[in-house]
Amino acid sequence: MPDLYLIIVILLFVLAISDLIVGVSNDAVNFLNSAIGSKVASRNTIMIVASLGIFVGATFSSGMMEVARKGIFNPEFFYFSDIMTIFLAVMLTDIILLDFFNTIGLPTSTTVSIVFELLGAAVVMSLIKMTSSGQSILEMGTYINSSQAILIISGIFLSVLIAFAIGAMVQFLSRLIFTFRYLEQKLWIGSIWTGFALSAMTFFLLFKGLQGAAFVTDEFLRTIEDNLLLLLATAFIFWTAFLHLMAKNGINIFRIVVLFGTFALAMAFAGNDLVNFIGVPIAGFESYLSWNQSNISPSEYNMSVLKEPVRTQTYLLVLAGLVMIVTLWFSKKARSVTDTEVNLGRQEEGYERFTPNAFIRGIVRSAINVGQISQRVLPKSVIDSTGVRFRPLSLPVADRPAFDLVRAGVNLTTASILIAFATSLKLPLSTTYVSFMVAMGTSLADRAWGRDSAVYRVAGVVNVIGGWFATAIIAFSVAGIFALLIYFFQISAIVVLITLAVVFIYRSFAYHRKKDEKKQKRLTFEQSNEMLDVEILTSRLTNRISELIKDLSDMYELTLKGIVDEDIAIITKAEDAIQSMLEKNENLEYELFQSIKRVEEKDSEGSRIILYVFDLEQDLVQSAKLIVDAGSNHLRNSLSPLKEDQINTLSEVGDEITKYLQTIAYQIVSADTVSNNEDTTGKVAILELLEVHLSAQVEGIKEEKYGARNSQLMFRILLESKDIVAVASRFVKLSRRIHQPGQKKQYYSFSKKN
Repeated sequence: MPDLYLIIVILLFVLAISDLIVGVSNDAVNFLNSAIGSKVASRNTIMIVASLGIFVGATFSSGMMEVARKGIFNPEFFYFSDIMTIFLAVMLTDIILLDFFNTIGLPTSTTVSIVFELLGAAVVMSLIKMTSSGQSILEMGTYINSSQAILIISGIFLSVLIAFAIGAMVQFLSRLIFTFRYLEQKLWIGSIWTGFALSAMTFFLLFKGLQGAAFVTDEFLRTIEDNLLLLLATAFIFWTAFLHLMAKNGINIFRIVVLFGTFALAMAFAGNDLVNFIGVPIAGFESYLSWNQSNISPSEYNMSVLKEPVRTQTYLLVLAGLVMIVTLWFSKKARSVTDTEVNLGRQEEGYERFTPNAFIRGIVRSAINVGQISQRVLPKSVIDSTGVRFRPLSLPVADRPAFDLVRAGVNLTTASILIAFATSLKLPLSTTYVSFMVAMGTSLADRAWGRDSAVYRVAGVVNVIGGWFATAIIAFSVAGIFALLIYFFQISAIVVLITLAVVFIYRSFAYHRKKDEKKQKRLTFEQSNEMLDVEILTSRLTNRISELIKDLSDMYELTLKGIVDEDIAIITKAEDAIQSMLEKNENLEYELFQSIKRVEEKDSEGSRIILYVFDLEQDLVQSAKLIVDAGSNHLRNSLSPLKEDQINTLSEVGDEITKYLQTIAYQIVSADTVSNNEDTTGKVAILELLEVHLSAQVEGIKEEKYGARNSQLMFRILLESKDIVAVASRFVKLSRRIHQPGQKKQYYSFSKKN
């Protein structure tokens, strides 16, 4: 079926472009994290430097796509049809997997994903071949390059601990030397430190950035290795002298280190990780050309040709580099992944995305106990002098970077040294794992994980590491399943899997866009230096309250309709509505703190009104959630339907409370100035109505008209409805007090009787 395999080759190249996009979106964190986190330059400048690194790295990239061709499996034991099945399964899995991690904003390793995808698909195809030929499973080693696979896997995961420990140690020593006032240190100290950093990155470029480049011969690499110490000494002297001269002329040499490191890591990424994205399609194309000239059946054509090294055409590398650069500039998912790492390492407190569990709390508590023991053992003079050197500078919120240039330089230098050293020893490792763990180690040593943030930061690190293990497991399993489906169902399976990938990516795009809008709104508020005077405060809170009341009205109406109609689909919509309300009120305590900070100093009552509003919001959302949960549990557990008079009660109550909430929303927006003593909302009448129905429910129980489950549901709805009515009415009183001129503003009281 030549047409089928031609289609597969075309699909591989289409998928290669998609894989470049999702892959760069995830791997961009490796070289952008330090520059963006430290605000070394404008974002455009950082992107230009990274783009140049990517273009150079891609242009001079190694054409030796060995991992895809023979690094994981032995191609001489597979036929052409087997290889194409493996390659297509790998590419489909890689796109879905990396896009998933991009969507949730977690960095993972494109190297690990491609290795385990190749391994999973190859293992499944090997099992099929062994089963059909009657071979024992013990002969799996004939098909799979197990020693190479184990070496890659062990090297990758071992790098995690080493990178974290060394990153923490180097940052601790660097901070002791420079403190946070690094620009005030003597010029020769900064020149030596930055000279060493750039020498290390030069070493990195020689061993990692240029390794395997098409224009670099083996003799040239051996010459570098034989004269390594001389080259490094020369580089150190040159860079130190050059940077000292720059510093004397008023140039911030730490910025040079960070920008140079960004270029170096971007170049190495493009030059060496390009195989993760286009290695499989190129190997598939070469396989197709070889088979197409053979006139042999695809199920009989042996793929020994993949054992031979082949150089990739330069134009393909340039095109791949251009796709990577465009993605880098325009991918919002790349920003999400970068933001995750930057936020986990930032010096200041702020919005924390990750939630700790008992295991995380135990780790933090143990670390605190060790720290307390150390404080008792070490002399107080040592502790005090060290503490002074780790005291951050106080900067305006808008100008405050996530971390300073010293830590950014340590991140880049340490990662470069570790990657280059492992490369010189021919040890495989993941640049993502090394870069991330170095950044986490430096943030720990820099005391960025304080008592108020440590538990959340550790939770984030554990979540990311857990995602790495999930990458390996998912990649292996899904690629194996896809290979199995493609082998047995061929074109039908391909159509279904392509459709699945398109639908998944479309849905993830919509989800990420919604999440990104929420994040941008929060960041705009956090980074604003705008003070909230009475008018601004009134406008913002009025709109916020009105929107909440409207959402509550819609959710309440949906819930009662779902219960009355016994329609799980409707109750599911109500659950989505309450979840949306919960998300809007996410991290209320931190937002409360930020809002109060923005209130003008002279307006002490402004802070109290914010506190009152947030308190009432929590009460409303809590009551709404209890009603939705009660209705959902009743329907999903298939409990007895409500009696006719109970249904009539809910219909009446629902209509009245919906009208009531709509009235309140209108009065809040219109700034009604009617006296606080006048009930224009109809609160009293609705509360009396609820009391009547509660009494009727009690009488019905005594008369054995209602069952226990029905009664529990009715009581939950009616009692929580009373709370909603009472809390909502307090919003109206609050709004009147805000807008009435000349009245003494006593916005907040912990007593809610009024």
